[in-house]
Amino acid sequence: MTTATVPAADGTGATLRRGRPGRPATGAGRPGLAWAAPAALFFGLFALVPLLLVAVLSFTRWNGLGSPEFAGLDNWSRLLDDPVMVQSLWLSLLLTVLGVAVQTPISLLLGVWAAGHQRNRAVLSAVYFVPLLLSITAVSVLWRAVLDPNFGVPSQATWLFGDGNLFGTQAGALGVLVLVSTWQFTPLHTLLYQGAARAVPDVLYQAARIDGAGTVRQFFHITLPQLRNTIVTSTVLMVVGGLTTFDTVLILTQGGPGTDTTNSAYYMYQRAFKSFDFGGASAIALLLVLVATLVSLVMVRVTGYDRMRSTMEGL
Repeated sequence: MTTATVPAADGTGATLRRGRPGRPATGAGRPGLAWAAPAALFFGLFALVPLLLVAVLSFTRWNGLGSPEFAGLDNWSRLLDDPVMVQSLWLSLLLTVLGVAVQTPISLLLGVWAAGHQRNRAVLSAVYFVPLLLSITAVSVLWRAVLDPNFGVPSQATWLFGDGNLFGTQAGALGVLVLVSTWQFTPLHTLLYQGAARAVPDVLYQAARIDGAGTVRQFFHITLPQLRNTIVTSTVLMVVGGLTTFDTVLILTQGGPGTDTTNSAYYMYQRAFKSFDFGGASAIALLLVLVATLVSLVMVRVTGYDRMRSTMEGL
């Protein structure tokens, strides 16, 4: 800390204190840990404690009644030898990849469009965001009625849907799951891209127009690079959501036909509430948490998201 004497009007000297460079002279800084205590307590009670209990149950044998019995690694060894479990993991990954591949370009383009100043843009955006306000259960019931093979749209358009039973084949059932998820959750990611696109400095587009760049070149050379952070964030949310998809499978396909759409989350439900094998279901739940966390960390590391320090998009 340094001091300096400044002459005053009455001839006396006033001493001023100068703080260290780079630090506020007023002593203001980041909030203390006490500010994070409520959120940390909430996260601990409703996330860490249940996760710990699930981890303990994964090493036990319990049917929901009485006291759990320690089973060692029996639940985990049975998972490795269970063909349905292996298939459910692949189906979870497949649904996740399809969801990302379909939702990302649609939500990105719609988000950039919604960030503009087109006529009636606000009204159309509000209508498009309606599915986001509905619950997953309501959306699944709605689409189940619309795609019903006996009374729904497919039964009236056999020239397009064949026998009309989209739920009778694995490809058709998976297509329905991807369609419903895309219809409901694309507005969320569109909202993310809309906010990020509005944060892109307009001076970049002005410079590009002066250089003769058209709309397409501006999108690929300015907008897309500037949305890098948002693309990573949106993709991570899609991956976690895809790996834990349950409601739509339960209502639309119930894992069928056979086990062709039984993903890991739905298989966990079957093991717990149909087979009353809560130990095995806990092992599946913990495995899902580990897989989702590992995939998210790999994505963040590979994309360089963890090394970005700027508060501006894409920098």
